[in-house]
Amino acid sequence: MVERPKPGSIVHVEFHVKEPKKVEKFYGNLFGWKFTPVPGMEYSLFEAPSGPPGGVGGLQPGNWAEGVLNYILVNSVDDHVKRIEKAGGKVLTPKMEVPGQGWFALFQDPAGTKMALWQQNPAALNTPSDRHTEDE
Repeated sequence: MVERPKPGSIVHVEFHVKEPKKVEKFYGNLFGWKFTPVPGMEYSLFEAPSGPPGGVGGLQPGNWAEGVLNYILVNSVDDHVKRIEKAGGKVLTPKMEVPGQGWFALFQDPAGTKMALWQQNPAALNTPSDRHTEDE
């Protein structure tokens, strides 16, 4: 049985790139990662042999910059947004919903590193990020 991640764990790694298919080919050939397209989106989910799952997508409008973004599991995005600001971090994108999956917010730590919070929707079943977190 796979141990479920605890709050504070990285549960999703996301590549934001100009040419997603090139990234998929590179990591697929180099490490054997498997990619599954998400219908209706310029986005694919991937599975690595171990570690958190992730996604590859084209650059989105707004605050999405080219690079890699790690999502950290939390019980409450709202609570952690307040804690980030009190600790000297900056919220870059307020809490947003991924319909049927959960909620996230982008933030920056005091050193400038961009990360994301992830709160799983407990009603979401059989999704990439809940296979480890459905009881969180």
